[in-house]
Amino acid sequence: MSVLGSRADDVVVEEGFEQDGGVLGRAYRALSIGMVSVVFLIAFEATAVGTAMPVAARELHGVAQYAFAFSGFFTTSLFGMVLAGQWADRRGPLAALTTGIGSFAAGLVIAGTARTMWVFILGRAVQGLGGGLVIVALYVVVGRAYPERLRPAIMAAFAAGWVVPSIVGPLASGAVTEQLGWRWVFLGIPVLVVLPLALALPRIRSRASGPVDAAVAAAPLDRRRIRLALGIALGAGLVQYAVQDLRPLSLIPGAAGAALLVPAVLGLLPRGTCRAARGLPSVVLLRGVSAGSFVAAESFVPLMLVTQRGLSPTLAGLSLAVGGGTWALGSWLQSRPRLAPYRERLMTAGMVLVTAALVTVPSVLLPAVPVWTVAVVWAFGCLGMGLVISSTSVLLLRLSAPEEAGANSAALQISDALSNALLLAAVGAAFAALGGGTAARPAAFAVVFFPMAVVALAGVWVTTRLRSAEP
Repeated sequence: MSVLGSRADDVVVEEGFEQDGGVLGRAYRALSIGMVSVVFLIAFEATAVGTAMPVAARELHGVAQYAFAFSGFFTTSLFGMVLAGQWADRRGPLAALTTGIGSFAAGLVIAGTARTMWVFILGRAVQGLGGGLVIVALYVVVGRAYPERLRPAIMAAFAAGWVVPSIVGPLASGAVTEQLGWRWVFLGIPVLVVLPLALALPRIRSRASGPVDAAVAAAPLDRRRIRLALGIALGAGLVQYAVQDLRPLSLIPGAAGAALLVPAVLGLLPRGTCRAARGLPSVVLLRGVSAGSFVAAESFVPLMLVTQRGLSPTLAGLSLAVGGGTWALGSWLQSRPRLAPYRERLMTAGMVLVTAALVTVPSVLLPAVPVWTVAVVWAFGCLGMGLVISSTSVLLLRLSAPEEAGANSAALQISDALSNALLLAAVGAAFAALGGGTAARPAAFAVVFFPMAVVALAGVWVTTRLRSAEP
């Protein structure tokens, strides 16, 4: 579920959607609609798949590997992000975007036709590669095609693209899962990518294709970064395998994965990220801390409601539906020029909301707590995420030179995806160790939500390190 920045002295964007020169003005209308449509489809897939996943895992006898279906996506997306950053900076974002959408659709087909859990996970991995290419390419398009005064508005439009899928996606997915089977949730989406491509690609070709300058175009791909990308993806995969296996022998692949991960992370992320250095490094770190803690917890909410409270997949998915609207509201709030001077405080408040949501959601494990509590609490958590995720995207592009937009966007997304993959693997291992499965015990869910609340609380501190990112 997640571009970009504004200055207080720029042209006011309160009417950014209506002005002739706004994101829906004649100059940008086709591009904006096409890009938001791509985001809409990705959002629909994310919300729909989350609802269908518990049923798919049980039918494929793979509940114990449940977390891999999510973390596998994020693992391969790491390589796709680095590749897209290199590709877009040197050749423009068009080819990376179209290749990514094709890979994303192919992964959906593989997952939808899978007969075993591991083939299903393979399909999710192919999706992840495409998703990594797409998200970085979209960032580069926004950085090149839109003036800075319009970037908060298109970011708010991206967030708004999640609203309808968040509301309709779980309901549609649950209904399709119950009436036709979970496979159609995956197989029905690929055919929908044609229209947004037809709208967006001509405008991307005219406004954002090609390199920034000839010197950049002539430079070959940075082989060192590609090797680091392979190292970070392979390392993350080995670590995930080790924590899921939980046998003494798993220490070997775990150690090998860590040996690959550490230099790759240090080489691909801005210097000082791991110690929360002020400015860009903390922006990148906050993205990982916020997204990782939230996504790792969110992945288990439908499973908790289905196995512990007996909800149908439809109702379990609907418990997360309101969050799409509040996420968009948070993104809209951060785009208001009047609130720009208070962006750091907004991000702190956002992380406080996320922490509170992660602490409160497992209360539904108590029979006396109404199930609807999850919907209310998660809505506030999503409001906080809208404030934080959108603002990290805004700050990143503001701090990036045009020729560095691809690499820096890739770093932001690597932080996001790596955190998602590692934290999902960690909580998945804890979940399995404490009885996770078809008849999972409440304690297995507790070790998912409470540790992630601690991670989110650390994010509250990281928001105090962003001051130098503001002009």
